[in-house]
Amino acid sequence: MLIKFAVKNFRGFAERIEWDLSHPSNYSFNTNAIKDGIIKNGIIYGPNGSGKSNFGLALFDIVYHLTQKFKKADYYKNYIYGGDPKGKVFFEYTFKFGSQIVEYNYGKNMFGTLFAESLTVDGTNVFKREFNNLYLDEGLFPINPDAKNNLQTNANNISIVNYLLTSYPLSKSHYLILLRDFVDSMLWFRCLKANEYIGLENGVTQLDEFIIKNGLVEDFTEFLKNVSGQEFIFATPNPTDKLLACQFESGIALFDEIASTGTLSLQLLYYWLKNMNRASFVFIDEFDAFYHFKLAFEVCKQLFNLDCQVFTSSHNTYLMTNELLRPDCNFILQDNKIKPLQSCTDKELRFGHNIEKLFRGGAFEV
Repeated sequence: MLIKFAVKNFRGFAERIEWDLSHPSNYSFNTNAIKDGIIKNGIIYGPNGSGKSNFGLALFDIVYHLTQKFKKADYYKNYIYGGDPKGKVFFEYTFKFGSQIVEYNYGKNMFGTLFAESLTVDGTNVFKREFNNLYLDEGLFPINPDAKNNLQTNANNISIVNYLLTSYPLSKSHYLILLRDFVDSMLWFRCLKANEYIGLENGVTQLDEFIIKNGLVEDFTEFLKNVSGQEFIFATPNPTDKLLACQFESGIALFDEIASTGTLSLQLLYYWLKNMNRASFVFIDEFDAFYHFKLAFEVCKQLFNLDCQVFTSSHNTYLMTNELLRPDCNFILQDNKIKPLQSCTDKELRFGHNIEKLFRGGAFEV
């Protein structure tokens, strides 16, 4: 699980910003939002322009050099903080795999090229590379001088993690394998002007075709009814059909042409829910941009019942309630800081408190 993340000089984050998920409070309600002493679910709030979307993208930078999974083509546009365009971006990740704590830090230039990288396990440095200087624990990873020299110069800028993964036989429980598998299964997505995602998958899927091909038309119908109250009657498709059609007395109409923007967003969510059993960490940017506030609540209940870590960003303070989460799982991002609600007030927050009302009343200060 991810337990801590920090980034500096990325897009709007001039200074280092750190997100710590390793210190949940001792609330006795909604304990399913905590797993193995780590915050498993949460929502990030913040004013427009506070950096919620950029923070989510920063979290997934690790996918770009450790995996071959799908990525955003325009990701490296405006990559560096505008006030320091010739500077460097620094990322820090802390993971917990079983009882092991794995810290992975690296730096990139404005083109996304790695120039620094280090890995520490339970406080012991495994390797550290910065420009042409390399330390590698040769007791853990024996290496001949020529190979080490090539790694030091590293003209093709490969990740040391990827080199070690492909050069040494490792057990399934090895921390590098666990790190690779976790990052390989991370998923970021959003549905605004277009459906976008990073990680987990390797290509583009047509949603209608996915539902038809996998025999999920009835299941999708029930999903729409359960979360939004909408009742669609779909025409029975042929196995080779690529588009869903709705049945009416007067004939049929394509689902994509009659469904609202919010309903099409639900279809995207349905697709990812069917695949999130393979996910390790999910971040949904502005997940409820087209949802009614009560629909957003129902969707969150489904998301937070998943086994993986799931976080979203939102402006919908209706979700800021102890009926859904708890104060240590609701975060405010503002002024280059991100804090849980209970750290933004001296007031003791209890289950019976109206958190949304307190928030609207200005009770929380980052």
